Amino acid sequence: MDWYGITDAQIASELGKRIKTTRLRKKLSQVEIAERAGISKFTISQMENGKNTSLSSLIAVLRVLKLLENFNTLVPEIMVSPVELLTKNKKKR
Repeated sequence: MDWYGITDAQIASELGKRIKTTRLRKKLSQVEIAERAGISKFTISQMENGKNTSLSSLIAVLRVLKLLENFNTLVPEIMVSPVELLTKNKKKR
């Protein structure tokens, strides 16, 4: 999918569809997800319909669906090279 070629609303809609598909594949209801995530069923519904929800709600739902490891792909950890680390340490001295 060309993520850069679509609007923010389309991205939110696609994310919502994927969350819903995952939830259904795991045979979980919106109520079950909401209870486990500590949020309302309305919030789950809004999320699945591509409406604005908070980042904390998204994280809670992804935790329940066991999808948090995907954040490593979404925002990879920046590794500092040994040369950069050595250069930084020399500047501190």
